[in-house]
Amino acid sequence: MTVVTRFAPSPTGHLHIGGARTAIFCWLLARHFGGKFLLRVEDTDMERSKEEYTTSILASMRWLGLDTDGEPYFQSQRMAFYKECVDKMLASGHAYWCSCTPDEVEAMREKARAEGKKPRYDGRCREMGLGPGPGRVVRLKAPLTGEVAFDDMVKGHVVFPAEELDDMVLYRSDDTPTYNMAVVADDIDMGITHVLRGDDHVNNTPKQVLIYQALGHALPIFAHVPMILGPDKQKLSKRHGAKAVIEYEKDGLLPSAILNYMVRLGWSHGDQELFTIPELVAAFDGTSLNSAPASFDPEKLLWVNAHHMRETPAATLVELVKPFLDTTGLAAHDQAYYEKLVSLYQPRAATLVDLAREMRCLLLPAAGLEYDAKARDKALTAEGKAHLAGLRSELADADYGSKEALHEALQRYLESAGAKFKAIGPIMRLALLGSLGGPGLDEIMELLGKDETLARIDRVMSMEI
Repeated sequence: MTVVTRFAPSPTGHLHIGGARTAIFCWLLARHFGGKFLLRVEDTDMERSKEEYTTSILASMRWLGLDTDGEPYFQSQRMAFYKECVDKMLASGHAYWCSCTPDEVEAMREKARAEGKKPRYDGRCREMGLGPGPGRVVRLKAPLTGEVAFDDMVKGHVVFPAEELDDMVLYRSDDTPTYNMAVVADDIDMGITHVLRGDDHVNNTPKQVLIYQALGHALPIFAHVPMILGPDKQKLSKRHGAKAVIEYEKDGLLPSAILNYMVRLGWSHGDQELFTIPELVAAFDGTSLNSAPASFDPEKLLWVNAHHMRETPAATLVELVKPFLDTTGLAAHDQAYYEKLVSLYQPRAATLVDLAREMRCLLLPAAGLEYDAKARDKALTAEGKAHLAGLRSELADADYGSKEALHEALQRYLESAGAKFKAIGPIMRLALLGSLGGPGLDEIMELLGKDETLARIDRVMSMEI
């Protein structure tokens, strides 16, 4: 059997992080077994569905690397197909036309509630043999007794008493299918073998099982994964730090980190926390899906992202970080310079935004370097400037082709001046970076080279205290 999964978003908003996890699970399962991963856009809600959201969802999936097999399916383009499926169920006796108005159906439900029964349609049109007509709908002829059951990869064997279900509407009076009808028809037509989705869909599943049976088709394998909660165990929302996928892209997170973190919210592989994408594909076989809800932790996501930043080749990071750089006033630098610069800050940056911000000071020319006011007030002293003058003399003849040689030059000055490193560190960092943090001084000077290093020192030496 070829494994075929699908992700089926509704274009009523951007792709949110919970939906992304569902897509990730489906994509990984298909890729693990060498199967197919399909995309279906459920855009039958004409009022709420927007083209801009469809575009955004597709862009977010491309950014995450969740490539699909074939072009997306759009439910809005498949209305004739759904009508064919409904006609098939009418012809086989598994469905019937109903003329009851919404007010009449609501009255039935109120009567059932008053009698202490489950509110449901009472089936009065079930055996009337009605045909199509104004205001009429098509209903499923559900079993009156027995059970509706299915096997779930997370929940095991799930059973619903038949009396919990009613003759649900399959086709509305406006000639559109209901959600459950369209989903099953599409999944059959698309050859879906595994349906992975959030457990908020569990109550839809017995209804869909009946439609599968009415259409004479075997059930797919279901997996209903628990919802993601916030740290307070409440439904995940923006107040917990959760965002749409497009926002994480803007925040400078890496797609590989999103996949790594999100897949662990509902799945485990021993105690392993950190994965490459190939490792995830190799490990994710649909087993070890958790039955308990997971909590979303924005700080843990940043920790995972920082790891992926460190593991990404510098040349790749250069291309990823460039869109985040403020290019105002930057000097021209070649690829080798950028790669060396990225390597300096890579271990310290949690996001591409962080990396771009930290890199900027070493991309500006000496004359355009920006100085942090607090750093300047702290480091720019008479003693600091005196040390800077001595350091300039020592560094004027240093070998800038080796950070070891530059480190030795700094040590020679300290020995000759009888000073500790803390006496020169702040003023040198102010001169070279415009701030008091950053990589080692020898690494910075090796990257900048002799002319730029001395030019930066000269600029601070000319400043008034």
